[in-house]
Amino acid sequence: MNSPKMSSWLNKLGFGARPEPSMDSSSSSSSSSIPQGPDDDIPDPGQQFAQFGAGCFWGVELAYQRVTGVTKTEVGYSQGYVDNPRYEDVCSGSSNHNEVVRVQYDPKECVYDTLLDVFWTCHDPTTPNRQANDVGTQYRSEIYFYTPEQEKAALESRDRQQKILNRKIVTEILPAKKFYRAEEYHQQYLSKGGRFGSKQSSDKGCNDPIRCYG
Repeated sequence: MNSPKMSSWLNKLGFGARPEPSMDSSSSSSSSSIPQGPDDDIPDPGQQFAQFGAGCFWGVELAYQRVTGVTKTEVGYSQGYVDNPRYEDVCSGSSNHNEVVRVQYDPKECVYDTLLDVFWTCHDPTTPNRQANDVGTQYRSEIYFYTPEQEKAALESRDRQQKILNRKIVTEILPAKKFYRAEEYHQQYLSKGGRFGSKQSSDKGCNDPIRCYG
């Protein structure tokens, strides 16, 4: 059974069935299988990266947009085998990519542990390859670290969270791999209004419920 705090956040995120993507074969990317190296993008001066997979990236991104000290968020795909994947590739499950949010933050204003707290509370880390009605390897729960310090903090945070829950945490903690930015229409999807035309606040400190699907 989830803790009351986790259940509250899951209700806020409103997880449910996602719209089916267009499967137009003309938009499919190269199917060549390649090993994925580390994320070699560079954050802005004085900033750091963090990367999380926690189910549908729309609601997860909005949760991080609201965190004081977070200066940029991007949604994308990582940890798969296909170069330059498209949304259709990821949804098919054949590329093994995860839907992720890459967070850029100012460590003077936001400590990494704060980002971990948001991660644990914005999804259910005990369901493998699933968040509510969203099912597939692209919805797996994972923390991708950039530094040894992040790895240590993530492991310690997972151990603390495990003591709170009544079910085993399935979250994997792995080095961050190459980040492929998702299609532009996915970026800041909910704060721009999404397909439902109702913009949701990304103001820092906002506690309004997050609605992923209407």
